[in-house]
Formats: sequence, structure tokens, C-alpha cells
Amino acid sequence: MAKKLMKGSEAIAEAAVQAGCHLFFGYPITPQNEIPEYLSSRLPQVGGTFVQAESEVASINMLYGAAGTGERVMTSSSSPGISLMAEGISYIAGAELPVVLVNIMRAGPGLGGILPSQSDYFQTTKGLAHGDFRVLALAPWSIQEAADLIQDAFDLADYYRNPVMVVGDGLIGQMMEPVEFREDRRPIKELPPKTWASTGWKKDRPKAIINSLFLDPEELERHNFKLKAKYDEMEREEIRFAYYGPEEGELDVLIIAYGTVARVGLTALEELGEQGIRVGMIRPITLFPFPYEAIRNAADRAKHILVTELSTGQMIEDVHLALRDGRPLHFHCRLGGMLISPEEVIDKVHEILEGRSEEIRHG
Repeated sequence: MAKKLMKGSEAIAEAAVQAGCHLFFGYPITPQNEIPEYLSSRLPQVGGTFVQAESEVASINMLYGAAGTGERVMTSSSSPGISLMAEGISYIAGAELPVVLVNIMRAGPGLGGILPSQSDYFQTTKGLAHGDFRVLALAPWSIQEAADLIQDAFDLADYYRNPVMVVGDGLIGQMMEPVEFREDRRPIKELPPKTWASTGWKKDRPKAIINSLFLDPEELERHNFKLKAKYDEMEREEIRFAYYGPEEGELDVLIIAYGTVARVGLTALEELGEQGIRVGMIRPITLFPFPYEAIRNAADRAKHILVTELSTGQMIEDVHLALRDGRPLHFHCRLGGMLISPEEVIDKVHEILEGRSEEIRHG
């Protein structure tokens, strides 16, 4: 299939349709409104249904009900909208339902602003909602990768019977790039039949009950251990990352960045290389599970570590966990919808190498 120039939000929406998602429930919020707008006209063309709910709370609970029938379902929102969905996402995780969630992040806290940010890292990976659960989180850096990861997300959600979240800053939602959808794409996992789905009781199988309420504490404990085993499997099997730069030898600086900030880092890396400075970069693609070992191994070759984010340093906590020792750690960010430029990263690397950059202390 030929490549097509598409806005990020529209590519995400089309990728969901290509993945077999025929049900969408959501509520508009900038900067991801083109996802529901696109699906409102696209889904009826494939026999699907689009519902603009009266609120984010309503839409996530509609998602719960539809996912319980075994259908592929999705919602999308931005930052405060995801916060409003938090309770429902916890119920969905507790009931082991496969759903895909898209968060095109905006600047916060509060209403903040509609420009790009990465300030929902903690929300995505550490404190999405109440209870002892996790969501598998994917962070694309291009429109093509966003479309690819959306399709992967549906397979992963079905395989693990768990919510999967795809996160991007506002640039992912709004910029345009060429996108190709493979007609011969096959599932990335061997997906079992959905015998658990509630589609009407038949005598040849047990009744399907969708539930996250367990009044017997021993039963609830067993359920939590079952969920934990699933998250442990994700950490073993689903780590994704990319490394750029010299494969051998010592690095002057290792950059760690995700999403569109990593594209900025790659441009800086290439220009620094032309200056004779050895710089590598690791880009986490899964925020959960986080690529601790890959970062640890790359950091062992580097004199300095530089984390760049569109937040006050939320990913730094995971980088701290990855590092073996007190290797010098530095940080550069922009906030409120301001973007990091390649020149800023280059200047920061020079500050580090000249001893003018303050280190971030870690244990």
C-alpha cells in the first residue's frame, strides 16, 4: 500500500480501524480531537460505531461494557481527560479486559495548556489510578511508529487481557508525516480465543462473568497474584527500546529521551558526532516495562548521562533505578508547552564536558 500524508491523530485513528477496532467511545479534548473526529465518519464505513459520550467518566465505562463482549475497543483523550477516566481504567484492569487507551499529552498541571508536554509520565507508569495494577505503555516518536504501535497495542491488550496505553505529546497528534499501513500485517502474538467474553450463555461453556469485585479477601489475594504474574511476564517479554550512536568504546555522553524529544536528541547526536564528540542515545519505546538493563549497560560505557524531557524530570526516577553507580547525571527540560531544540541539547553537552553543568544527585 502506498504511503499517505496524514496528521498524527488521523493516522492513529486509521491504524485502530485497520487493527479491527470498530467501537470507539470518547469525549473531545485538545490536542487529540482529530482522533474522534476522524472515527466519527470512518467507523460507519466499516460497520462500526462511534459514540461521543457526555463525559470522560461515561466513555471509559462504556469501554468497560463493550470490552466485556470481546470486541476490540478504544478511547482517546489528553491529560486531564485521562485523569477523569482513572477509576474506570482501574476497574477495567481488575476485570482483565483488553482495551487500548491513547493519551496525547498536554501541558499541566490543572487545565494547563494545549501545547506539547511529557508531564504525564508518572500518571502513565506509576500512579494511573487506585489499586495494584499496571498498564503496558508505548511511546512512539513518529507518526509511522504511532500507527504501528496502535496496531501492536490491540494485539498486546488481547494477549494479556489488560489495558495498553499509547502516549505521545501534542506534536505526535498534530504534525503530518507519510504513513503506510501494511495489508499483510499479522498479529504480533498468538492470540487465544476469547472464551472469557460475555456474549450470552451457552450450555457448552461456563457462564462468563465480568467483574472486579472480590469480597472474599483470600480470593482477592489470589486475583492480585495472578495480575502480578501477568505484569512480571510483560517485564520479561515486552521491553522495547532503540539505541543510536557508536556501538563500541567509551561515550562522552549518553542521552536518554523518549517520544519526539528523542528526535531532537538524534539531530543533536549527529551534529555532535561531526564535532568529534562521542554521544550515544537510548530511546525507551516502552515506558512500562522500562528498559532498565539496556540503559544500565549503555551507561556503563558513558562518562556522563543526560536525560532530556518535556517535564520537570519524571523519567529521571527510572533512570536512577537503572544506573549501577554514582555516574554523573545531568538534566535538561522545557515546560509549559515549550519545546527543546537540538541547539539546546548541543549546548548542554558542551556544558557537561566543560564542567559547567550541575549534576543531579541520586542514590
